Amino acid sequence: MNYKIVRLNTAAKTEIEHAVLIIYTGGTLGMAYDPQGALVPFNFGQILEKIPNLNNLNISITVISFPEPIDSSNINLQHWVDMAYIIYENYDTYDGFVVLHGTDTMAYSASMLSYMLKGLNKPVIFTGAQLPISEMRSDARENLVTSLEIAITKANGKPVVPEVCIFFNHMLLRGNRAKKVQSVHFDAFESENYPALAESGIIIDFNYASIRPYEEGKHLRYYNQLDNHVMVLKLFPGITKSVIESCIKIKKLKGIILETYGSGNSPSEDWFLKLMEKAVKMGVLVLNVSQCNGGRVIQGRYQTSKDLKRIGVLSGGDITTEAAVTKMMFLLANEPDENELKRKLITPLAGEMSVLNH
Repeated sequence: MNYKIVRLNTAAKTEIEHAVLIIYTGGTLGMAYDPQGALVPFNFGQILEKIPNLNNLNISITVISFPEPIDSSNINLQHWVDMAYIIYENYDTYDGFVVLHGTDTMAYSASMLSYMLKGLNKPVIFTGAQLPISEMRSDARENLVTSLEIAITKANGKPVVPEVCIFFNHMLLRGNRAKKVQSVHFDAFESENYPALAESGIIIDFNYASIRPYEEGKHLRYYNQLDNHVMVLKLFPGITKSVIESCIKIKKLKGIILETYGSGNSPSEDWFLKLMEKAVKMGVLVLNVSQCNGGRVIQGRYQTSKDLKRIGVLSGGDITTEAAVTKMMFLLANEPDENELKRKLITPLAGEMSVLNH
């Protein structure tokens, strides 16, 4: 791809202390108004004019922009491959990475990169904004500056946050635990099933107990194979037999993320269970996740979920739908052994779910 590259030196001193790579994929943060009042991609060569306090960080910044900014609603597998490749190719050169991304699918992208970048030992911070950087009240400045600061923060020479995260509205969340929950407020993301990794105020207060520890001697491995023959089936009262039948007849379907009620419950009608069992026997992976933002699937707690467990539906525990979809896409392409694939689906790969599972 024909990436646009801008190099900036924010250092006030001769000696540059840190280097960060910003990957601009698109999204509201990187937009500005032109003289006619239309939103156009921001010229990152002017970022020091828009955010002069970047000069206080004493870092060199390289910005790699996608050739055309992508509305995050249009993010696809190739974009994930491109993001992961840019990080992999530049891994040894930079202290950390900041990915500027639209908020709508940010949790999906952060989840996917947490799987694709195995052995990651440096910060990869996704961030964005609800208002363009040119707006007076924009949240872009705070989100970007703090993301850069987190990306360069070290303790005893080692990165404090060596994992894929989302920073938004003063909160640092594990990327594959986050979910977008607001479209009009600045606090767009939450992580109901896992504590925040840090909170920024006068200082950045890190929750060290919840951050994945730095692993000495780890080498980054990059996976670029993904398989999107999956679907999300959200249950609702009154769902019909024909809808379920249509879903399991989808050509080349390999996996279903089954969004059930509460702690993993589904209709107990005979036709529903028989169709789910048919899908499992056809070799389709069915992973049970909860529609609730918080809580977890506990298959067997009630009779309705006990039946799902009996027919071979797998429990997603406390995983989010975003992390489940991307995990299934990743594993379908990278784990050829069926038993291992099932085992990995229900156990953590990158901290996306709790170890305890039912």
